[in-house]
Amino acid sequence: MKVSGKVFKYGDNVDTDVIIPARHLTSADPEILKLHCMEDIDASFAGMVKAGDIMVAGKNFGCGSSREHAPVAIKASGISLVIASDFARIFYRNAINTGLPILECPEASEKIEAGDVVEADFDTGVITNITRNETYQAAAFPEFIEKIIKAGGLVEYTRKELGS
Repeated sequence: MKVSGKVFKYGDNVDTDVIIPARHLTSADPEILKLHCMEDIDASFAGMVKAGDIMVAGKNFGCGSSREHAPVAIKASGISLVIASDFARIFYRNAINTGLPILECPEASEKIEAGDVVEADFDTGVITNITRNETYQAAAFPEFIEKIIKAGGLVEYTRKELGS
């Protein structure tokens, strides 16, 4: 499974309250959440993001509260992958549970710039910066996580496995 898109880049410690501000948590509808994704640090994000684009950030992405609204908002916005140096553990689990692909790669996080075009192969963990003609190696998804992501999240994966 491969994705490719233009990069939106953010720094370290992007918390869930910045990803989807608490004032917009009156709905769990992904179509509403996506309208406010990243608005407190990038007011243009919701209007500029296109399906397939990629988000790159620094250390501790998704820190803060444990709400699933944050990865849901990112996924609904059209982002196909989040690459970060590392993720807050609860965000990591929530991203997998909601079917949002994420890769940890400090080198990619450091070297990729906003506006670059990047491709990532989930089977190998290879991230290719097409703009800069560079490659970086992230850990590939374990098979069970890849199945969850391909199914669209843990709920859909479980439905499929149970035949529901």
